Amino acid sequence: MKNKAVFYHAGCPVCVSAEQSVARAIDSSKYDVEIVHLGQAKARIADAERAGVKSVPALVLDGNAYHINFGAALSDLKA
Repeated sequence: MKNKAVFYHAGCPVCVSAEQSVARAIDSSKYDVEIVHLGQAKARIADAERAGVKSVPALVLDGNAYHINFGAALSDLKA
């Protein structure tokens, strides 16, 4: 059984670059990776917050939120 990894982003250039890097780096034999574009799926912002995400791009892996660079605060995406 694979673990789940969720990559949250907002579509900005920083986010897209991070998404490409994460897609190459995550071992797909161990993780099912879900990509969530919060600019298009605003209903998922609450999921990201519950997972500990404060800004995007961010990767939630094994229940831990890892913030990658800084594209946008979640509060900015709610507006």
